[in-house]
Amino acid sequence: MPAHSLKLFDTNTIPTIALVVPMNQVVELIVTTLIFTLTGLILFAIAFWLMGKLAPFSIRKEIEEDQNMALGIVIAAVIIGIALIVSAAIHG
Repeated sequence: MPAHSLKLFDTNTIPTIALVVPMNQVVELIVTTLIFTLTGLILFAIAFWLMGKLAPFSIRKEIEEDQNMALGIVIAAVIIGIALIVSAAIHG
């Protein structure tokens, strides 16, 4: 093997990062994560419920039985949109 390709596999060149967080901050981070997780799940449930109520057809029937891919894409877009909103709220 040529000498220049051995340098690509040398693991000593990759910097190592140690994450040290005081214990009181760990508890705060876990609680914050749980709050944002619950908020995201609640927002997703509300959005899915609204889509079901506002749609003039059965979403389950359209996706499962009729294989309506366009409706699946719309629901995926709503899920991604909610994820972006929750992510922006987390990062401030």
